[in-house]
Amino acid sequence: MKVAIGADHAGYEQKEQIKRTLDDLGVNYEDMGTYSCDSVDYPDYAKKVGEAVANGDVDQGLLVCGSGTGMAIAANKVPGVRAAACYNAALARNSREHNGANVLTLGSGQNSFDEIKEIVTAFLTTDLTEERHKRRVGKIDSVEKQYKR
Repeated sequence: MKVAIGADHAGYEQKEQIKRTLDDLGVNYEDMGTYSCDSVDYPDYAKKVGEAVANGDVDQGLLVCGSGTGMAIAANKVPGVRAAACYNAALARNSREHNGANVLTLGSGQNSFDEIKEIVTAFLTTDLTEERHKRRVGKIDSVEKQYKR
């Protein structure tokens, strides 16, 4: 598995900690920025990570901003991305099992790092397996195709 990881300035420190967690899990990753706490615009990083996922360059994406919401909104504008803002491990598992989420967004101001580590681990170790959920994700993809230009 290979993961793209990105953050804005509010999520930079957590992104750096998540990278250590990925190392511990044996997950390969590509850091797509930002590389400091200097102010940046989160949509730029959501787009980079989203495109890497949508193009198949990586299997999944992880994004961190202050709330997790802005990154989810921006990443979901990339066709082929199903980003989910998750604030606990149960929601992360559900987003993978039921919705086929391929990008996890996190809020640096919403969770402790111990909670973030648990959320990331749940997201990366859960798969979409049941046919009924796959069918529903297929319907989501069909809606997206209707609006592609």
